[in-house]
Amino acid sequence: MSSAEIGKTVVDLRQIAGLSAADRRHLGELLDTANGAELLTTIDDDLAARVLKAIPVPAGAGLLNELDAPQAAEILRRLGDSRRDSLLGAMAIDRAQVLRTVLSWPEDSVAAHMQPDVLTLAPTATVGEAVDQIRAHAADRPHDPTGAYVYVVGSDKALLGAVRLRSLVLTAADRPVAELLDAVVTVAPLTDVEEAAMTLIDHKLDELPVVDAEGRLLGVLTEDDAVEIAEEEATEDAERQGGSEPLEVPYLRASPWLLWRKRIVWLLVLFAAEAYTGTVLRAFEEEMEAVVALAFFIPLLIGTGGNTGTQITTTLVRAMGTGQIRFRDVPAIVTKELSTGALIAIAMAAAAMVRAWTLGVGPAVTLTVCLTVAAIVMWASLVSSVLPLVLKKVKVDPAVVSAPMIATIVDGTGLMIYFWIAHLTLPQLAGL
Repeated sequence: MSSAEIGKTVVDLRQIAGLSAADRRHLGELLDTANGAELLTTIDDDLAARVLKAIPVPAGAGLLNELDAPQAAEILRRLGDSRRDSLLGAMAIDRAQVLRTVLSWPEDSVAAHMQPDVLTLAPTATVGEAVDQIRAHAADRPHDPTGAYVYVVGSDKALLGAVRLRSLVLTAADRPVAELLDAVVTVAPLTDVEEAAMTLIDHKLDELPVVDAEGRLLGVLTEDDAVEIAEEEATEDAERQGGSEPLEVPYLRASPWLLWRKRIVWLLVLFAAEAYTGTVLRAFEEEMEAVVALAFFIPLLIGTGGNTGTQITTTLVRAMGTGQIRFRDVPAIVTKELSTGALIAIAMAAAAMVRAWTLGVGPAVTLTVCLTVAAIVMWASLVSSVLPLVLKKVKVDPAVVSAPMIATIVDGTGLMIYFWIAHLTLPQLAGL
């Protein structure tokens, strides 16, 4: 590939994934530091790591120096230990230390996504001194984002509060910053990053300080990072709701082998779970032989239960992801969903009666089907309204209650309800 062709490829970022290692090395030679850093911020972190693998270590370290700490750390996480250590070793000591600090935290914690290099002031500083420090900080670190606040810490580095930049601009230069302090919402460093992002969004904050057990400021989660995290988590939840593990790379770059690995585990789990539906049918084999018409409605009944449960879990998982509901809301949720389920059960039972009448199965079987539809809708409403919140309480991602999983759970239990009701309503089954 010629230099001109590689330059053209830069314009269409989607083609970068198709470059060979040699082409990516050549691409790195064509880019200066500014353009290279812009390229890394445009493509996803996995592809950025592949680009860094192909170019010389000094050039790669120079590109990472231009990125903010959270993004640079995310790219470094995707590299092997040897390459990561080489890149960190090629950076300035203070910059490498900042990145090592971020990398030391668990990937799902807020501390792994925070901006650790935050400007702090002493409470005795005046507004004029604060403005001078902000200017000096911006001159030393021109690529670091400028937040909406400056944080004031005590002699023990404990966070005392924050001062808005707007307040500094509008206040007399000789006034102490301690008189301008605003209270701040904070999170612990090991707080789940999705929870921290939702805290920032819910409180409509520009930044969310991260403090340790002693109240010392470690860094801040920015609004831009929080929005990106929330979007990524929403995507992962949607993939799990479909019964698949998150891809972690753009779909078009996912190989068939990767798609197989992400999907096959859940398919096998669902296959094994679905097997008990066959066991239930076999257990009630005599009932179906005695009243053949019962078999006509099995697909309708298990489909109704699965569809009802899927609607509820999809709504609840999303509401949990956006922080609208908590475990303490279980009674209110169950009451709401059972009330809604009762209305749905009446409508579905009426539809089932019409269907049974068109098949001419007789009043006894029609009554059985109508009662079963209503019972399955209520049962699916109860299970689906409780299960996601219980899983969240025991530290299991509620998104695993996927549409296929809830359908599988309701299928077998729904069949049991069907045949139990049939025993109560059909005289042909007496004694079986």
